[in-house]
Amino acid sequence: MTQTPTTYTGVPDRIAPSIDVRILGTGGYVPDRIVTNDEVGTPAEVDDEWITRKTAIRERRWAAPDQATSDLATAAAHAAMQSAGITPAQLSVIAVATSTPDRPQPPTAAYVQRNLGASGTAAFDVNAVCSGTVFALSAVGSVILRRGGYALVIGADTYSRILNPTDRRTVVLFGDGAGAMVLGTTPHGPLVRHVALHTFGDLSHLIEVPAGGSRTPLTHNNLDTGQQYFTMNGREVRSFVVEQLPQLIKEFLHEAGVEPTDIHHIIPHQANGVMLDSMTQDLAMPNATMHRTLTHYGNTGAASIPITLDTAARTGAFQPGQLILLAGFGGGMATSFALIEWH
Repeated sequence: MTQTPTTYTGVPDRIAPSIDVRILGTGGYVPDRIVTNDEVGTPAEVDDEWITRKTAIRERRWAAPDQATSDLATAAAHAAMQSAGITPAQLSVIAVATSTPDRPQPPTAAYVQRNLGASGTAAFDVNAVCSGTVFALSAVGSVILRRGGYALVIGADTYSRILNPTDRRTVVLFGDGAGAMVLGTTPHGPLVRHVALHTFGDLSHLIEVPAGGSRTPLTHNNLDTGQQYFTMNGREVRSFVVEQLPQLIKEFLHEAGVEPTDIHHIIPHQANGVMLDSMTQDLAMPNATMHRTLTHYGNTGAASIPITLDTAARTGAFQPGQLILLAGFGGGMATSFALIEWH
């Protein structure tokens, strides 16, 4: 890599301890449209064999023309609230983690609040790219501890809207979707035992959408040159994940007071299956099952962790007392970890 992030050394004030909230329900949603490797690969001049070998992704879902991120988020929210057995009127706060909002303003969470009929809730967006859902989880914990009620945390992205169809480094990876969690302070349900959040801003150039913000407003010129599209330095992102993430996870578990052998399940960001294989070789978690949804859904951005958590939960993968590690990483570069004790 051209720049190496500062190695994390487990400084205690960078760790948020248990926020005394529990996950009361989960939900997920992916659009109906299935996009095969052949369909996405043809404009990028790659085939199904190349995409599968490089990413382990075989297909993904893309939103319909009339669907926006808030629509996906709303569908996942309904599923999570049904799972938790609550109504929109019981919500205190809604946080939507997304880097593909409906519009630059207002926050996508405002549209979700409107769609749900959850008037009176605080509603805001969090943009930590693919790490965003755990960032949002950490943020809403303090809100419901003060205000009571329940929190709705949603990770939702519609990356199909910002992909360059000829860029094989990115267009083959991403799908659209949303995942959601209902959080509360009741004495029952899976406990959020520990959370850690990090950002390595010196590496913020590795993942970008160059134009469309205050630094580089959209113009005819930068539209013509494709600066409105998502870009990624895949080689250096992979180096960051493979070289840095295992150590960050080990430090996180140490601060949480558990051993790698105590972990039963890993829910990682679903970035690239081949990259996850490389990363997990250094984790030393022989008792852990790594859960994946990327084979059929691709990389769904901030939605990938909650979609994968919901999928595993609904198939009965978790047993009481088991420990689940959520591990996010993405643009910024940002990483986020949460330790869940299942009940």
